[in-house]
Amino acid sequence: MNDIIKAMEERRSIRKFKAEMPSREDIAQILVAGTFAASGMGRQAVKMIAVTNKKWRDALSEANRKIGGWQEGFDPFYGAPVVVLVLGDKSVGTSIYDGSLVMGNLMLAAHSLGLGSIWIHRAKEELEQDEWKKMLSDLGIEGEWEGIGHCAIGYADQEPEAAPRKPDRVYWVE
Repeated sequence: MNDIIKAMEERRSIRKFKAEMPSREDIAQILVAGTFAASGMGRQAVKMIAVTNKKWRDALSEANRKIGGWQEGFDPFYGAPVVVLVLGDKSVGTSIYDGSLVMGNLMLAAHSLGLGSIWIHRAKEELEQDEWKKMLSDLGIEGEWEGIGHCAIGYADQEPEAAPRKPDRVYWVE
């Protein structure tokens, strides 16, 4: 079987991570893979922010927890030490789709390097808050950006099984 298709079939969302930080080189490779995602008309209207600073990562987790309505102490990033925030340029009509492709590339790249990942939502709501808009500004990111998602990355501390594939998802017109 083709290695890429095999990775697609084997990759799972991880909901329990080890505290160990992946190497900067691995994180950089994952981010580069994100930059090669297809984009509408080649506009590349997506940015990624790799959050490895524990203080910022925990603040992002807390904001996400509050938006999600979970009890205090819950970590919506499941202990992953790296969170990549994916943003789409609001002025580009395909940016949400483009950002979704970036998320897919990030998760497959992480898997290919022996790391686990999961897509966590609520980035849109976070980036509507002044604190996170300020973070973008402090990073020099100008314009109007919408949160697409968070790719939480780290070493998996579990081995989830694949759910059975539903039989009625593929149709042919020949």
